[in-house]
Amino acid sequence: MTTPGRAPRATEQAVRYLLLLLVLLLTIGPFLWQLSTSLKGPGEDIWSRTPSFLPDAPTLANYAQVADTVPVWTYAANSLVVAGIAVAGNVVGATLAGFALARLRFRGARFGFALFAATLVLPGEVTIVSQYVTVRSLGLTDTLLGVALPGAIGMLNVLLMYTAFRAVPPELDAAALVDGASVWQRLLHVGLPNVRGMLSVVVIFTFIAAWDDFLWPLIVLNDPGRYTLTVGLQYLDGTFSANPRLIAAGTMIAFLPVVAVFAALQRFFFKGVEEGAIKG
Repeated sequence: MTTPGRAPRATEQAVRYLLLLLVLLLTIGPFLWQLSTSLKGPGEDIWSRTPSFLPDAPTLANYAQVADTVPVWTYAANSLVVAGIAVAGNVVGATLAGFALARLRFRGARFGFALFAATLVLPGEVTIVSQYVTVRSLGLTDTLLGVALPGAIGMLNVLLMYTAFRAVPPELDAAALVDGASVWQRLLHVGLPNVRGMLSVVVIFTFIAAWDDFLWPLIVLNDPGRYTLTVGLQYLDGTFSANPRLIAAGTMIAFLPVVAVFAALQRFFFKGVEEGAIKG
């Protein structure tokens, strides 16, 4: 005997799974297609009316040919340097700024927070000219440091860390003050252990933003030997415009570090997202 409401509930669940499957196809489908294309040999026709999704004879020759013809690994190393500087700057800078705004009391704290928040409404294209003038005046044009400097601390990351530190129970700070803890001790032993989840969110977002940035490195860099991977892939596109298999292989090479970083920090990432959703 069926209970009332079971059929509508089953229909609703089926609709949810269909919508999830549709979203999965829209998000994962292009990636899987690029991966399949990068593994296809020169004898397979990828322009046919009904192309085959699975390669007939999977091969890694496309990856080897890309690495032999274009300095992809040099571009990847340059991108890693830029991303490393940006991640280190945001981990230190956003943590210190977020802790100061959230847990310390000083004159002008609210005004400073308002300035930080106001910069979030400015698109990056508005400040790109002033950024270039600043980098040029420092003599950092055509350098990887000049590419990484504008992203060394992001206002959104400061806001995320501010929210995370605000969610730490004030009783912990009060107990630390009673025990005679200094500001640095409160940050290291009380604040940071409770915001590791949000800190991993900052690391992942910063790494992806620095790794995928194209416009700013294109403006700052002139020497092809210092190109980041995104700029180098555009050069790869022009070089191999008649062979999409090699372009797909280069795209996969650019995508793998992002997957590695997310896989390493995913446990802390979801913890940080959950903390922000519950306490923020």
